[in-house]
Amino acid sequence: MFREYSFTVAEKFLQYVQIDTQSDPDSSTSPSTEKQKNLSNLLAEELKSIGVANPYLDENGYVYAEIPSNTEKQVPVICFCAHVDTSPDCTGENVKPIIHHRYNGEDIVLPDDTSQVISPKVHPYLKEKIGDDIITASGTTLLGADDKAGVAVIMDMANYLVSHPEVKHGPIKILFTPDEEIGRGVDKVDLKKLGSDFGYTLDGGELGSFEDETFSADGTSFSFYGISAHPGYAKDKLVNAVKVAASFISSLPKDELSPETTEDRFGFVHPLEISGTAEKATVKFIIRDFFTSKLAAYEEYLKDKAEDTIKKFPGAKYEMKVTEQYRNMKEILDNHPQVSGYALEAIQRAGITAKRSSARGGTDGSRLSFMGLPCPNIFTGEMAFHGKHEYVSIQDMQKSVETIVHLAMIWEEKAV
Repeated sequence: MFREYSFTVAEKFLQYVQIDTQSDPDSSTSPSTEKQKNLSNLLAEELKSIGVANPYLDENGYVYAEIPSNTEKQVPVICFCAHVDTSPDCTGENVKPIIHHRYNGEDIVLPDDTSQVISPKVHPYLKEKIGDDIITASGTTLLGADDKAGVAVIMDMANYLVSHPEVKHGPIKILFTPDEEIGRGVDKVDLKKLGSDFGYTLDGGELGSFEDETFSADGTSFSFYGISAHPGYAKDKLVNAVKVAASFISSLPKDELSPETTEDRFGFVHPLEISGTAEKATVKFIIRDFFTSKLAAYEEYLKDKAEDTIKKFPGAKYEMKVTEQYRNMKEILDNHPQVSGYALEAIQRAGITAKRSSARGGTDGSRLSFMGLPCPNIFTGEMAFHGKHEYVSIQDMQKSVETIVHLAMIWEEKAV
C-alpha cells in the first residue's frame, strides 16, 4: 500500500533538526525554553496546511490536533505522541544534518570535527544498516533524532491518512510535548482536551523495537552540612562538606549498581550532579529499576552509605530527599493487552520482525500511563541519543510511518 507513496518523513526531519529546541532543567518556565515553541508553532501550521483538523498550540508549548474518524464503527480514540525538545547534554544549536547515502559499513567521520567518528565497532546496529541512507550531524552538535524522528514520523503518518481517505481508521489524536528530556514532558498536558483512550509514543530506537515496560524512577538528593572556618585558622574547627560529599561518592561500588556496569534488567543508582562549598555540598542521584519495590531498597542503601560517611567526619550532618519521577508503564499496560498486541501486529504487517523489549529509561508514555492514558513506545530508528554520534536511518523512519498507519487501521478493524 506504500509502493506509490512519496514519504515526507526524511524531508520533514531534515527541516526540524535545524530548529534549536534544547530544553533547560534550570528554568522554571513552561516550556523551559521559549525556542521550543518555534518548532511547535511550525508543526501546528503544517498540520493545518495538510488538512488536519483544529491544530492548536497552547501557552505551555503543547500541540494538539485531530484526524477525524472516517468509519461508521465506534473505534477507541488513539493518540500518537512525540516530544519536540532535545537533550541539555549536548548542544542543539546550528545543527547541520548530513545524509550518508547507501551507507557502506565503514566508519563515518563527521566533517566539522574529524575526531568525532561513528564506528560500527562502537555502534553495532550500523552493521544492520548497510545500504540504508543514514543521517548524522556534522560533529559539533547532537542530531536531534531524539525525538524529532518521532515528530517527523507522526507528521508523515498524518499526511498519509489525510491524502488516503480510503484507509479506514477511527479518531486519531496527535500530541507534541515540550520538556520531555528534563522530565516535565506531561506536566501541563490537558488530558481532557486530548480526549484519548489509548496512546503510543514514537520515541524508540532500532527497527521493529517495541517497549511496553520501562524503568521505575526516583530522584534522590543528599545535602551534607559541614562546619565553616577560615582556612588559615581551621585546624580542629573546619569540617569540609565538599570532602564529606566526595567520601560519600567514593564509597559507592565501582563494579556494580551503576549505569556503566549494568545492562538488561538490572537497575542502578547514578550520581548525577555534585555541587557545594565547605559549609554545604549536595549530591543528586537518579535511581532506576524495573521493579518499583526495589527503589526503596536502593534508597535505604544510599542512606546507610551516608550514615557511614558522616561518622568519619565528626560534626557533619546530612539531609536526604526523595522525589518520585515515573513508574514502570507495564503495571498499567498489563491491564490493557490489546494496546501492545495491536502494536506488535502492526509492526509485523509492515514486514518487520517485532522486538519486544524493556526500556532502560522512561518516556512521556511512562507518566501518561499512570495518568490514565496507557501508552507504550514504538521505534523510530533514532540511535546514540544525546550526543554527537547520534544517527538515524531514513528507511527505519519510513517503516515507522508504515507501522503506525497499520496500527490505526488495526484499531478500526478490531472495533465493532
